[in-house]
Amino acid sequence: MLLKNQFRRLKEQVNLILEKPILTSSIVLALLSVVVLGFSMQYYLADFSSFFAQVMAEAHGMLFDIAVIGILIFWLNKSGEMRQRIRTYKDEIDDFRLWESEEAAFRTVGNIKRLNRHNINEINLVNCHLARTNLNYVNLSGSNLNSADITNAFLIETNLENTRLNQTNLENSNLNQAILKSAYASGANFKDAYLIKAQLENAFLIKSNFKNAFLMEANLRNCYLTGADFENASLYKADLRGAKGLTIEQLTKAKTLYLAQFDDEILNQIKTNIPELVGK
Repeated sequence: MLLKNQFRRLKEQVNLILEKPILTSSIVLALLSVVVLGFSMQYYLADFSSFFAQVMAEAHGMLFDIAVIGILIFWLNKSGEMRQRIRTYKDEIDDFRLWESEEAAFRTVGNIKRLNRHNINEINLVNCHLARTNLNYVNLSGSNLNSADITNAFLIETNLENTRLNQTNLENSNLNQAILKSAYASGANFKDAYLIKAQLENAFLIKSNFKNAFLMEANLRNCYLTGADFENASLYKADLRGAKGLTIEQLTKAKTLYLAQFDDEILNQIKTNIPELVGK
C-alpha cells in the first residue's frame, strides 16, 4: 500500500513537471549534458585542442541550421498561418451571406477590415447584408457587391474603384468623397444618398436611381448615364462633361444644376429649356 502511494505521488510529480514545458526542457537538457559530458570526458583529457576544434565546427553548423533552416521554417509557418486566417475571414463572409441581421452585417464588416489589413481588397460580397454599417475609408476596389444591401451605411472616402455595384441598394447612405471611378453600378439605388465630392468618373450608371441624391461637386465625367433618374437630385457644381446617354429630359427633374459643368451641346439645351435650374 505504501509503495502504491509513493508511485502515485511520483506520477503526480512527473505530470506536474510535464505540464511546464520550460522546466521539462531544462531537466532534459541537464540530464543529456551530464551523459554527453560524462562520455566525452576522456577526450577532453586526452586531446582537448583537437576535440574542442570539432566542437566548434559543430557549433558553426548549428548556427547555419538556425540561420537558414530555422528562419525558413518560421517564415513558412507564418505564411501558412496568414493564408489560413485569410481563408477563415472569407469563409465567414460566405457563412453570413444572405443573412439579413445586424449581427451578420457587423461581423461581415469586421472580416472586410481584417482582410484589408492583409492587403486583400478584392472581396466577394454578392448579396451581403451591410445595412447601417461603418465602411469609412475601407478599400473595396475590384470587389463584387452586386445586389448587396448597403442602405443607411457610411462609406466616406471608401475606395470602390472598379467595383461591381449592379443592382446594389445604397439608399440613404453617405458616400461623400468616395471613389467610384470605373465602377459598374447599373441599376444601383442611390436614392437619398450623399455623394458630395464623390469620384464617379467613367462609371457605368445606366438606369441608376439618384432620386433626392446630393451630388454637389461630384465628378461624373465620361459616365454612362442612360436612363439614370435624377429626380430632385442636387447637382450643384457637379461635373458631367463627357457623360454618355445623358438627356435634357433627365435633367429637367433635377433640383438644381447651378454651376454644374456640361458639354456645350447639352448646356445650350439646358439654358434654352430649363434656365431656372442653372440659376441660384
